[in-house]
Amino acid sequence: MLHLKCRIGCTVTLGMALAMPWASAMHAQQKLAADEPNVDMQWAVKIPARDGVKLNATVFTPHGQKQPLPVIFTFTPYIGDSYTDRAMYFAKHGYVYALVDVRGRGNSGGEFEPFVNEGRDGYDVVEWLAKQPYCNGKVTMWGGSYAGFDQWTVLKEFPPHLTTIVPAAAAHPGVDFPFQYNIFAPYDLQWLTFTSGATSNGSLFGSSSFWGSKAREMYMSHLAFQDFDKLVGNFSTVFQKWMKHPTPDAYYDAMVPSPEQYKKISVPILTITGHYDGDQPGAFTFYKRHMQYGTTEAKANHYLIIGPWDHPGTRTPKAEVGGLKFGQASVLDLNKLHTEWYDWAMKGGPKPQFLKKRVAYYVVGAEEWKYADSLESISNSRKVFFLLSWGSASDVFYSGRLLEWYTGKWPASDSWTYDPLDTRPGAAEPDDEPSGLTSQRAVLNLFGEGVVYHSELFDEATEISGFAKLTVWLQMDVPDTDLEADLYEILPDGGSVVLTGATMRARYRESPREAKPVPAGKIEKYVFDNFTFFSRQVGRGSRLRLVIRSMNSTGAEKNYNSGGVVAAETGKDAKTAHITLVHDGDRPSALELPIVKH
Repeated sequence: MLHLKCRIGCTVTLGMALAMPWASAMHAQQKLAADEPNVDMQWAVKIPARDGVKLNATVFTPHGQKQPLPVIFTFTPYIGDSYTDRAMYFAKHGYVYALVDVRGRGNSGGEFEPFVNEGRDGYDVVEWLAKQPYCNGKVTMWGGSYAGFDQWTVLKEFPPHLTTIVPAAAAHPGVDFPFQYNIFAPYDLQWLTFTSGATSNGSLFGSSSFWGSKAREMYMSHLAFQDFDKLVGNFSTVFQKWMKHPTPDAYYDAMVPSPEQYKKISVPILTITGHYDGDQPGAFTFYKRHMQYGTTEAKANHYLIIGPWDHPGTRTPKAEVGGLKFGQASVLDLNKLHTEWYDWAMKGGPKPQFLKKRVAYYVVGAEEWKYADSLESISNSRKVFFLLSWGSASDVFYSGRLLEWYTGKWPASDSWTYDPLDTRPGAAEPDDEPSGLTSQRAVLNLFGEGVVYHSELFDEATEISGFAKLTVWLQMDVPDTDLEADLYEILPDGGSVVLTGATMRARYRESPREAKPVPAGKIEKYVFDNFTFFSRQVGRGSRLRLVIRSMNSTGAEKNYNSGGVVAAETGKDAKTAHITLVHDGDRPSALELPIVKH
């Protein structure tokens, strides 16, 4: 889901008692600052939307600007002031920069409805900026997450002066927000509270203890997810509207480019995402659909960067995420790269040297950047692991096997039971888990609600880069349930590293748009093809761990397995699921991985 980061600054007043060493440092800083380019500002600039609503902007220009320049703007519900540091940077590097509050947020007029108005309003912002005396007629955008989404939604309106876009970690309505593959999350209300009213509400948004306690209260009391806004104390008409749209339908389709609009795109695009970016599914949906529907010429000018980053790292990379440490090469100067891209797309400068090919991806373990001509050409081989067991795959100590060969001599199935009223998994969850990518807490707390499979030791270092695919044959006795599959590297010392994961609501096993109740007792094929992209050099002596389990977490909408409207279900609707995973000769369950052979 979207993981948004609020920057909160503080002002310190220095009194007369300032010590001399501090004064010396201050003098040195002032001297350095005097050598930097200066910036001018226009406050409370009002940009008219077509319906008369005034959108508020703060405009930064290079000091004493003599000639018109390209304009960059950030279009945000998080209040333009949040991005003042970016605006200053680009204004010092030869661009005009406008921080624009979306409709209904900050100092802009109108009413905010997430994802609905940014396309039309953004068109009006582009065309208004293009006519200003400080602009040379070329306009672009900067931003990630919501501000990545709105670059795509503005682009689909085709404002004539929008010259290029650089969407980072772009959320895609109907794919990864407000639900991810049809499964809502308590985070939705946290985000809606962050963006309620006109102010930022950053401190409330960032209170993990408050939001964790409310999610746990709903979970422990087996309350209906659709009532979470009342439990929190912020009744939301937007939240209730989302509850009426639990699938990717026309409501969400209107927010993003259609196939016909993808065909008309002609501007250069730089897409940025990360291995652990919560909006990676959204970013890749935009990218893949453009690759599917776009023209040959347009696709040739669409570049993709996939770093080892989490959500905020797609704008400000760090060398450590969730307990994992990466090489220094992973810490790209993305401000500099943006500048080079804008210089190429809008000023006729050279293409950024970093973009050696159309796809750049970081290989964790090898700690290096590699390049490919397309997403599909990253891997040049596939490795298939068949799921097998001795009749037990109940936990990490009595697990099944991931084998590259199959024999019919093994027991043909594994089973588990999921009781939605069992609250032990949620009770074991912390409000925050700083080392979430290396923790084994969840795996060691299956409570019998899933199965585990391990591979043999790798006899040589092996690069796995791309999207995993899992095909399993399942039999169950409930009309619906939620499932997840997670893949880990288990290091020679026993440590664990999260590689990728996928989720599925069983009623949408064939299509996210069409619900089909699960037929009781029938063995059916379930294909998990929505794993996140990862790239890792799995080390010699490591093994893989695959965990398939029922979703039972405070962090996700609870499916009580009744087959009814999930958001309206309570503990009274709970049905215990008995699930069997079949792996016989006629129905081989298997994990397929993309391998890079050198």
